[in-house]
Amino acid sequence: MTDQNGLNVSFPIGTPNTAYAKYFVGNSYLYSLSDQQVYIDNVTFEPGCRNNWHVHHADNGGGQILICVGGRGWYQEWGKEAVEMKPGDCINIPVNVKHWHGAAKDSWFSHLSVVVPGANLSNEWLEPVLDADYGKLK
Repeated sequence: MTDQNGLNVSFPIGTPNTAYAKYFVGNSYLYSLSDQQVYIDNVTFEPGCRNNWHVHHADNGGGQILICVGGRGWYQEWGKEAVEMKPGDCINIPVNVKHWHGAAKDSWFSHLSVVVPGANLSNEWLEPVLDADYGKLK
């Protein structure tokens, strides 16, 4: 089943992601699915929305897994080409890797964000993705 934006509605889009809005270009929404054993959130991005470059740090373990559940988006690691994400795609992000993710310009995008357990987990939020670089993505 899909909603009016063409997203999979198996997971609610949640509420505006105001706590992290300063790290995003555009509007995103957050719905927590699990905060026990493994943290899992459904993160939904409006068209053109993306988060800043960031790094997930940990002393042991850590990292992030993204599973696209609706729409179309992008994932990019620093120094590499962006990778398109469509429903069913899974990205495993190693600890300490600078990256960003977000919606395509013309599509809503929703992914499950799984925090890989580890010791002393933290996020380091960095600069926004340059409009010129994002604008080149099709």
